[in-house]
Amino acid sequence: MQNALFEQRLENLKTVIDSNNQALLITNEKNIGYFCGFFHSEGYLLVTENETVLFVDFRYYEAALKKSSCCKVVCFTKLFKDLISEVKNNSVVKVLFEASNITVEKYSRFKKAFSENNIECVCDGSLDHKIEEIRCIKDESEIKKIAKAQEITEKSYLEVLNYLKPGVSERRVALELEHLIKLNGGEGVSFDLITITGKKTSLPHGVPSDDIVSEGDFFTFDIGSIFDGYHSDTTRTVAIKSADEEMKKVYDIVLKAQLAGIKALKAGEKCADVYQAAYDVLNEKDMGKYFRHSLGHGVGLDIHEGYNASPKSNDKFEVGNVTSIEPGIYIPDKFGIRIEDLLYISPRGRENLSKVTKKLIIL
Repeated sequence: MQNALFEQRLENLKTVIDSNNQALLITNEKNIGYFCGFFHSEGYLLVTENETVLFVDFRYYEAALKKSSCCKVVCFTKLFKDLISEVKNNSVVKVLFEASNITVEKYSRFKKAFSENNIECVCDGSLDHKIEEIRCIKDESEIKKIAKAQEITEKSYLEVLNYLKPGVSERRVALELEHLIKLNGGEGVSFDLITITGKKTSLPHGVPSDDIVSEGDFFTFDIGSIFDGYHSDTTRTVAIKSADEEMKKVYDIVLKAQLAGIKALKAGEKCADVYQAAYDVLNEKDMGKYFRHSLGHGVGLDIHEGYNASPKSNDKFEVGNVTSIEPGIYIPDKFGIRIEDLLYISPRGRENLSKVTKKLIIL
């Protein structure tokens, strides 16, 4: 079953290849793992019409043989020599590289070695775009992993609320939350956790510091965990001990905007139109001016991948997409509120992978 999954992914990738004389050389670690099932920090995946070859050094060879049964595994000793040998064995004269991953210095070395053997190198971004398109359509196994990562995140969030009270620092909350995520089965956090309070909540990507939680303030959690390589992402804003009427009113506006964005989300819908559905709710209350980022982004092996729901986006949502929906209001020197769920566009319709309450929690 797993073999068939990776073989299908490779077949999807091979649509980039124009002829038997062309090959792809994948250098991005996550892309290599996605297409062959083996995630590691040092390797290359050569994809031709007739053969797929995973190159690893001796540290990974034994594990790669067990994990990557869908392709040939080569333990390289001299990378360029071994690569060129395989390229020539497949009568390849042109190799495409991912533009967004390889450094200029490394690409120059590849180009020099390949050109000395009459092999052309191309690095123009077309391969990156195709891989992005493939990875944005999640299969059932990926959805299960993302849902598990989300479950771990939410369990840890609910547990850390017991720790959140006046007198603790933002940094201590972040550390406690990261500890809980790992205790609950996460491999790690999806990104540097955002746990901020008071006026700092008006900073969409505020950094936790030694600032102390105080009564009457908002506290924002923008958090996520990783499970089997896949990320989750969620944001909740809570109030400490009390919330005044303005805080409650603005929170309600953000929640209504988020629900409007979720309702608009469906296969075939323009990303820009989904953004607009949420923005219109904010703008109706003269709060659109306090919303300055996109409504959402793709989530998977990377925390930000593929499309994003911005007013300038030309993308459309498709079946298989996993996206965040996260409107916010950020009033400078006052407070900010963001509410974020993770949504999956399934063949059956829209599914919310986020289960934890969005009602305003006052601790």
